[in-house]
Amino acid sequence: MEHKTSLGRSNLQVPRMGVGAMTWGDAKGLARLHPAKTAYGGAEGFEEEKRALELSLEAGVNLFDTAAMYSIGAAELRLGELSRGRDVLIATKFPGGFSFKEEDLPKQLEASLARLGRDSIELYQHHFPVKGISIPKLMDQLADVVEAGKVKSVGVSNYSVEQMREAHAALAKRGIPLASNQVEYSLLNRSPEVNGVLDACRELGITLIAQSPMAGGLLTGKYSAQNRPGGFFRRILPQYNRKKLDAIQPVVKLLREIGERYSKTPSQVALRWLIENPVVLPIPGAKNGKQATENAGALSFSLTLEEVEILNQATLAWRV
Repeated sequence: MEHKTSLGRSNLQVPRMGVGAMTWGDAKGLARLHPAKTAYGGAEGFEEEKRALELSLEAGVNLFDTAAMYSIGAAELRLGELSRGRDVLIATKFPGGFSFKEEDLPKQLEASLARLGRDSIELYQHHFPVKGISIPKLMDQLADVVEAGKVKSVGVSNYSVEQMREAHAALAKRGIPLASNQVEYSLLNRSPEVNGVLDACRELGITLIAQSPMAGGLLTGKYSAQNRPGGFFRRILPQYNRKKLDAIQPVVKLLREIGERYSKTPSQVALRWLIENPVVLPIPGAKNGKQATENAGALSFSLTLEEVEILNQATLAWRV
């Protein structure tokens, strides 16, 4: 298994892969209609989420990513419940809603800490930039909570190169590194390679946390034009139409062929392609124990440089 590494230039030691816990929790009322619940076919309940956590920990994967917004706090509540008393690193995101000002951060943090049942959070991330929110002022607020000991490291999510540089510079004035930027990145979404985010992460010593590393399940090999995915939002998105599903089949075939050399699945090869880049840390979702075990299998083998390049060339169409 892989050894731990530093998250960016922070002091936080993390595994080479995390677990996305977006779908976790017992959502009530309108939270049941949240995309975190509906996009991927819904959650599978307390016992399976417990198995996902336990099997991930057995494999050395102890970084779990959630957000205050996921199911309106239900995901944080469940992760806090399951992780209590265990060696778990928690990454969460703020705000919990779309109405937010820089000065609201301390209150948002306290709400997340209460739901998680913790005194501090290992990685606290700004979920998405919003017009009207000053990045330097927000980073100052984050620096304050780091200095207060309530947050161990600072990250951002869905930040462009310019926004990431602005956040990095503002934190540097307080002597705090920007540890991570969480963006979508996979073999079927290679935009960080062309929009400058990956290069800037490498230059500034920032970890790129890859969300949706299996392209919403498209790289698992489960789906085709004849077997479309469940979940309301996935079925209406253009990448899941029959034409797009047909287009990815050569990529899935290649993943399967490479995987056969190592007795690995297409999804494990797709994850491994990301892990081979030392700047990148994927966080595949795990709704149940089976998925957690499947994901962890990506840590027990390596791809050759030639195999990485073959996958690079086969997915050039997805670099836009």
